Amino acid sequence: MNQLRRVTWSKACTIVPTYECFNRCSYCNFRRDYPSGWISLSETERVSRKHRDAGAIEALIMSGEVHPSSSRRVKWLGHIAEVCKVALHNGLLPHINVGPLTTDELEVLSQVSVSMGLMLEQASPKLVKTVHRRAPSKSPSIRLQHLRAAGRLKIPFTTGILLGIGEDEQDREESLRCIADVQQEFGNIQECIIQPFCPGERGYVAGYSSTPFNIDELPSVVATARAILPREIALQVPPNLVFAGKEPRDGFALLLRCIEAGATDLGGISPIDEVNPSYSFPNMSWLEDELLARGYQLLPRLPVYERFIPWLKRDKKREYMFEVIASHMQELREKPFTKRVSGIL
Repeated sequence: MNQLRRVTWSKACTIVPTYECFNRCSYCNFRRDYPSGWISLSETERVSRKHRDAGAIEALIMSGEVHPSSSRRVKWLGHIAEVCKVALHNGLLPHINVGPLTTDELEVLSQVSVSMGLMLEQASPKLVKTVHRRAPSKSPSIRLQHLRAAGRLKIPFTTGILLGIGEDEQDREESLRCIADVQQEFGNIQECIIQPFCPGERGYVAGYSSTPFNIDELPSVVATARAILPREIALQVPPNLVFAGKEPRDGFALLLRCIEAGATDLGGISPIDEVNPSYSFPNMSWLEDELLARGYQLLPRLPVYERFIPWLKRDKKREYMFEVIASHMQELREKPFTKRVSGIL
């Protein structure tokens, strides 16, 4: 009998320290114009306990950005660190994606997380004049600087490219080559997300105009990424965006083509995709059955890939983090299949 091929995912919840953001990306589904405040630590604890009880492993800490020159920047960073500590002490493993950070800021947040992330989106400077003209932190040089700083600090890292924001095929390939260069120098990139842009209803900024990405071309982009990126980088496709606007069977057929082209991971699956809240995730139990029938085993994972756990700095302050990691690893060894994860979506 042929060995089943693995496709992974992380059962996650998303905790948003704030939806406020100084950037004004022309396609944003996340940022809110009205004051949203900062999440309280008591609410963080409530959310963490609720989702841990439902079987979540990962706390995706995703925040709007405070300007690097703002007097609130230090307080914002400290609040994110406290949010991570609360999530961790309630049994969740924090993965942080809060925009470009300095080396010092990366070092602070790496102490309270198991992995971090930042989408490169696209490396082309031409987008600074279009969709990113009011988004200073989307500068490709700033984002690549962040990726390299994370590499120097040996932080297990997720990045990716965003499709359909005004780039062309050459731009995509160049962006992938930039990611490959970082990986060849530092080796800390766990996965690369191949993410199609899908218009949403919340926080959408008027004036966005670009040729939409043809979602049926996604397997071709995945194949290109697989050809350019080092083999150890997992390729991730978000299933809710693959299924967007399609009947379930058609969405699954497209997802299967992406997997056959080289995708091996479906990312963090949570009740709500905070970046794309208009698009729900497919039922993971159903997805497991469909994949199994075609020779693929859908398996839950940690937000930090197992081979990177030895990269995490171990000291007395972080000993509890390693206890949480060990507990989740034991759970996955005892209950390795998606159907056995409680509270399945």
